[in-house]
Amino acid sequence: MAIPGSVLILGVGNIILSDEAVGVRAVEALAAAYELPPGVQALDGGTSSMEMLDEIANLDLLIVVDALKAGKPQGTLLRLAGDEVPVFFRQKLSPHQIGLSDVLASLEFAGSRPKDMVVIGVEAENFSLGLEMTPAIAARLPKLVAMVVEELAARGINLTPKRLAA
Repeated sequence: MAIPGSVLILGVGNIILSDEAVGVRAVEALAAAYELPPGVQALDGGTSSMEMLDEIANLDLLIVVDALKAGKPQGTLLRLAGDEVPVFFRQKLSPHQIGLSDVLASLEFAGSRPKDMVVIGVEAENFSLGLEMTPAIAARLPKLVAMVVEELAARGINLTPKRLAA
């Protein structure tokens, strides 16, 4: 498959609320480890919502990386795609879904919703004030990044690892 015209990997989260930072940290780790091909962008969405309209409009693929609350054991990795994604927004799994669901609803109304959307996340428990993620969530960060890389590869988009400085 040729590289789509527009792919956004969006890490969402609040970096001062412990495990809530995992989506942002995963996108930072991805951007530090891999060269992104033309048409693929990694973005720290923080806790933004309606400010993201322009970045999300008319995408071929939106991959959201986030901390989730799905009633699973802490550290459980989750991937939702296709018809599962609207369910994600109805089930209130993420502290950001109100903002994201508002953005997606606005884009749907305007006819510019992303063509495809995937949510990749990890079950988190600690959302208390703090700059460090819990060890259980920090340990899942490399796998979250790998899941994003695998998601892209499954669509024919291969990332090139960056060379380490000598």
